[in-house]
Amino acid sequence: MSAFEERSYGQLSLAVHARGQQTRIPLNGTIELSNRCPLACSHCYNNLPIGDSEARLGELTTDEHRRIIDEMVEAGCLWLLLTGGEILARKDFLEIYTHAKKRGLLVTLFTNGTMITPEIADHLVRFRPFAIEITLYGRTRETYERLTQVPGSYDRCMRGIALLMERGLPLKLKTVAVNVNRHEIWDMKRFAEEELGVEFKFDGMINARIDCSSSPLGTRLRAEDLVALDMEDAPRRGEWARLVRDHTGPPRKGIGDVYHCGGGLSAFAIDPQGKMSICVLSHADTFDLRKGSFREGWEQFLLKVRGKKVTRQASKCASCHIRALCSTCAATAELENGDPETPVSFFCEVAHLRAQALGFVPPAHGDCEYCEGGAAHESLLQKVGPLRQIASGSHHPAARRPMVFLPQIVAAKSPPSADCGSGGCGSCSTTANTDEAA
Repeated sequence: MSAFEERSYGQLSLAVHARGQQTRIPLNGTIELSNRCPLACSHCYNNLPIGDSEARLGELTTDEHRRIIDEMVEAGCLWLLLTGGEILARKDFLEIYTHAKKRGLLVTLFTNGTMITPEIADHLVRFRPFAIEITLYGRTRETYERLTQVPGSYDRCMRGIALLMERGLPLKLKTVAVNVNRHEIWDMKRFAEEELGVEFKFDGMINARIDCSSSPLGTRLRAEDLVALDMEDAPRRGEWARLVRDHTGPPRKGIGDVYHCGGGLSAFAIDPQGKMSICVLSHADTFDLRKGSFREGWEQFLLKVRGKKVTRQASKCASCHIRALCSTCAATAELENGDPETPVSFFCEVAHLRAQALGFVPPAHGDCEYCEGGAAHESLLQKVGPLRQIASGSHHPAARRPMVFLPQIVAAKSPPSADCGSGGCGSCSTTANTDEAA
């Protein structure tokens, strides 16, 4: 895709999403085909063993997927993300995927790449996806398998990447930045962009599991280490600086919605058992598509969920000037705190460090521990100095490491983006009723 085509598509996408939110059309769909996965990553929020028979028996059937996809299309869905767990854990993956393609959906695939075969790759050539994103957990075998906890998984991932690259499929690589692989983030970036010529992004916003277990939180980077990664990468730092410049300021008056994303306005998610929700992280309110139609779930159930109002106007988030820099949302708060209106302190600290590193000092707001006078303010200030040094350009470890150049396959690049930790379900990508930018 040329730079002109990228801009044209981007402009079209923004226009369609704007219209979709105004008219409440379910443009962005996410289907989690399975929670089962051949890997056992310690950071993951929704993985189950691939041989979990109870989980497998509870999953939607092939015919149920076909029916739901048909109903989604009839309701106006255009973009579909197929994710997991691992999408290839299902033996009928190609049947479900091909049906979605034949219905005209723009399909993106999230996979760890370890189960890709030549036959699957050849099928994807015949029915070309909109995009394929493979998560790379480390640049070395040791780091990768320390995180996945499965011997041999690194080589299988590399083989999957090679199969897709050989066929010229629209591949992107990404990683989750955690304490196990933080030292290899820039090596992964160079591997993707310079050796393979594909886009690379990373996300360090680790969430609790969907069963509300806090076990993944042990892999989180420290807030200052996560922001250091933001500042070390010039394009990423530039995006955060743009948000500071254009989207910091007092929240708009009269906004009392619990949800501030595109979930329920233009986006939705469906879990492996057919439960429909605002997004893949939010399971507090779900509609069973085995007992009702997609249209009923969208037009009635999710409309009510999306219309929920906050009950505590005094929350520190209500008057925060840097919400555009923060990953706290109702869904992440539900997982970590059991309450959609209780902000996640870690995300708050990250947002304050980002703002301060880029020279913006947020006005004190509510009972915020990171603002002047707050219990954690002095500790925050001690972390800001080194981050400002990195942001100034005087200290960039990524730029000083030796680079290895191999034959490149040219691919379009797009600006880095921050995600919510879900892998990018689509709900976060379209904000509504707010001055924030996603």
